[in-house]
Amino acid sequence: MSPEWVTALLMGGLLLLLACGLEIGIAMGLTAAVGLVVAVDKPLVQMAWTAWESLNSFTLLAMPLFIFMGAVFSGSGAVNLLFAALDKWLGWLPGGLASVVIAANGVFGAISGSSVAAAATFSMIAYPEMEKRGYDPKLSLGSIAVGGTLSVLVPPSLILIVYGSWENVSVARLFAAAFIPGALLMLLMLLTVLIMVKLRPEIAPRSAPSSWSERWKAVADMLPWLAIVIIVMGSIFGGLMTPTEASALGAVLALCIAWYYNTLTYRMVVDSLMSAVKVTAMIAFIIFAARLLSFVFQDIGATAKLSGAVLGLDLGKYGTMLAIVILYLILGMFFDSMAMMLLTLSFIMPVILKLGYDPVWWGVTFVLLAEIGLVTPPFGLNLFTIQGVLPKFSIMYIARASLPFLAVMILMVWILIFFPDLALWLPRLLY
Repeated sequence: MSPEWVTALLMGGLLLLLACGLEIGIAMGLTAAVGLVVAVDKPLVQMAWTAWESLNSFTLLAMPLFIFMGAVFSGSGAVNLLFAALDKWLGWLPGGLASVVIAANGVFGAISGSSVAAAATFSMIAYPEMEKRGYDPKLSLGSIAVGGTLSVLVPPSLILIVYGSWENVSVARLFAAAFIPGALLMLLMLLTVLIMVKLRPEIAPRSAPSSWSERWKAVADMLPWLAIVIIVMGSIFGGLMTPTEASALGAVLALCIAWYYNTLTYRMVVDSLMSAVKVTAMIAFIIFAARLLSFVFQDIGATAKLSGAVLGLDLGKYGTMLAIVILYLILGMFFDSMAMMLLTLSFIMPVILKLGYDPVWWGVTFVLLAEIGLVTPPFGLNLFTIQGVLPKFSIMYIARASLPFLAVMILMVWILIFFPDLALWLPRLLY
């Protein structure tokens, strides 16, 4: 049987398993196991070798440590302090609380790296306050849903850690590359809120500005937590520590700060550890299954054939990138961002390199595309997370509320495509 038919049958089987409701990691693992035995005639012991090869990584060790650090941050009540502090500084702007949510997500992302955690946290903290102050539900939900995606892009990003390990790309360079696009995307979102409220002032009643003494007191309350971000990111960018070593330092410092605030409890530590174990185990299984499936596709020659076919279309550099962007926008509606990345990297990466783009740049650009998938129906994770916390709103209502911000995110993707140095300038400067 030709590689094309084998690939079509395997992908068809994978989609059928997903349609039956099977988890993405298990579906990829079963498909890869069948392909391993039937298509490439390899022993099943290859599964053990692949698991060891793909997960025995010092780089990946940063993932559970950063997750633990973010969980301690959330469990200690520091997010409430962060929200209150930014409200003192930005709450007076048009659409102030929506701006606060977006800015707070950017800071929260520098500690947690999890979009779902951000969406759940700010649905509980921010939405009741916005509702109490008379904000339009669409503005509130849109800012929470799309603001949460900043937590994926702003370093430390879990997706960038996995991408760096998978492609043997420096995670420190990836974190540096994400810094400017993350800051620019946050500013574009804040500008979007400002324009929306200027056009329709009734959707966001204006708040009275806080006094300077209140603002500086709020900063003082948050200073120990902000110090963790500065120390962790500074040690990475300054070349003093690897991301894994910095994540261990951040986890210890988070425990120390929680103890300083008298919020360090046995239950909070256990819950944070369990959160780190569960998320890491889920991602690790997806990494193993995707690596095994990638091995099958490479062995039958499907990877090279598909990459060659895409390049053979002669669409030009930007035409090919348009096709890739459309592909990921469609896949993002149905696949988890981590699984989508690992499932497609072996096909897409040769095309990206052939077009002359840097793998560091592609890591950041992919994260932007993955962010869009988090808020697009029918399977956007942020939509389900917010709907779970606020069940009175439907998935489609939350998705429609996110549309103005989605347009900004797609614009940001094209800004990066046309101006890749926005992502590459800082890594070149630092390293």
